[in-house]
Amino acid sequence: VGGVAGQRLLSFIQRIETLEQEKAALAEDIKEVYAELNGTGFDVKTTRKIIALRKLDVEKRRESDELLDLYKTAIGMVE
Repeated sequence: VGGVAGQRLLSFIQRIETLEQEKAALAEDIKEVYAELNGTGFDVKTTRKIIALRKLDVEKRRESDELLDLYKTAIGMVE
């Protein structure tokens, strides 16, 4: 214990701590942007859904939409 291995471990821990602090700061920034979005009249919940959909590739999004439509039809939600 200690020596080079201890210094290397401490270096990893410090890097992780720094990244966690940066992540918290980014999360706060994102929260502020959502508050601004809401303040201008946009719906935050819908915007979050759009952001999630944009993360999917086209084929995955298409599959998800088709499955949602199928389920809605199955329970009588589609006219």
